[in-house]
Amino acid sequence: MSEFDLLILGGGSGGYACALRAAQLGLSVALVEEDKLGGTCLHRGCIPTKALLHAGEVADSARHASEFGVNASFISMDMLAVNAYKDGVISKLHKGLQGLVKSRNIAYIEGHGRLVAKNAIEVNGVQYTGKNIVLATGSYARTLPGLEIDGVQIVTSDHATKMEKVPATAIVLGGGVIGCEFASVWKSFGSDVTIIEALPRLVALEDESTSKQLERAFRKRGIKFEVGTRFASATKGPDGVTVTLENGATFTAEVLLVSVGRGPVSANLGYEEAGLAMDRGYVLVDNKCRTNVPGIWAVGDLIPTLQLAHVGFGEGILVAEEIAGLNPRPINYDGVPRVTYSEPEVASVGLTTAIAKERGYDVVELTYDLAGNGKANILKTAGSIKLVAEKNGPVLGIHMVGARVGELLAEAQLIYNWEAEADDVAPLIHAHPTMSEAMGEAHMALAGKPLHAHG
Repeated sequence: MSEFDLLILGGGSGGYACALRAAQLGLSVALVEEDKLGGTCLHRGCIPTKALLHAGEVADSARHASEFGVNASFISMDMLAVNAYKDGVISKLHKGLQGLVKSRNIAYIEGHGRLVAKNAIEVNGVQYTGKNIVLATGSYARTLPGLEIDGVQIVTSDHATKMEKVPATAIVLGGGVIGCEFASVWKSFGSDVTIIEALPRLVALEDESTSKQLERAFRKRGIKFEVGTRFASATKGPDGVTVTLENGATFTAEVLLVSVGRGPVSANLGYEEAGLAMDRGYVLVDNKCRTNVPGIWAVGDLIPTLQLAHVGFGEGILVAEEIAGLNPRPINYDGVPRVTYSEPEVASVGLTTAIAKERGYDVVELTYDLAGNGKANILKTAGSIKLVAEKNGPVLGIHMVGARVGELLAEAQLIYNWEAEADDVAPLIHAHPTMSEAMGEAHMALAGKPLHAHG
């Protein structure tokens, strides 16, 4: 069979989710992938980085074991063993995903695909056609002009997930999510780390109060950072890589990680020739992920929405259901949960205070310090839950810093997406002692009845 209801180019989070859901709905599906099913997220991004972060958490637990009455000590990192653990996680998930695709009778086509007509993709000299084409070719790690990636001294996150030794010193160029996660990993592994960020603060897309707390925590951990100054140049030498900033400051380290964002994979794939509307390499779509060319859709990092695996996953499902005639609700990107898996974690959903005010809301704020939470004290973590709400109205944003706060986003996104008010959440009983209690306590305080909080 060479003609399908859906012909999908790219087997990452967006592409495979679209394929699985469409097949579930009874559509004939073909999925084209030149690398490995699962894409960047599974093989070079989300999964390997979180495995490394967990290894770092275990290392830190050994370092601080005596604080909990446990006689243990940290000796060193065995990167061969760390990578074996990480690769084992990836392999298990990869095999499971392959089995899912096979069980749904999805035609899996291996090879480099290229859009050659508005309804056709060519792979290895063979043309396949689809009533609908879904583009899901993902993204790549960007660099800066004049900054050549060699994979050894100057690396991207792709290389950093596979390193066979712990760098004694490291510079992280970029203080966003990826940069802060790797800075956290390497510090836990024993590196001396410096982050360089051109914007005025780390994780600059988060609420300003969140950035301040993360910076405070990083200082306490010994992670150094330079913010508000742009990169000028980098030179390699016998002592490592020397980075010079526009203000003249220089930093030298064994390894330079370039984490300045990700760009869409769209060049030389036939997109422009097909007449697709594009901007800076991104394929432009409407709120149902339709391109300007009828029958062609695009999802994931290829389009200018949030570059998160779960966003691509959601967009893939949306497209499958739209093609199947289910008329799904468009994604509210403000309501997408966001996590930086550093130590401490940063987690948020909804609007920051600044954006809420820009949109004209009469904003009220409430910050609940985790010092009042029993489980946070047991874990010896610091941080807070900040609520941004409309005066006498719904919660507009929830912003959290602390160990394991990413796990609290399930409730947080329900609160935001269902437009709950503080009075709706305050009566809900949260298990004791859990970190989730902090969510209840914060809403109790915002509702005017603080319990384990001053107010």
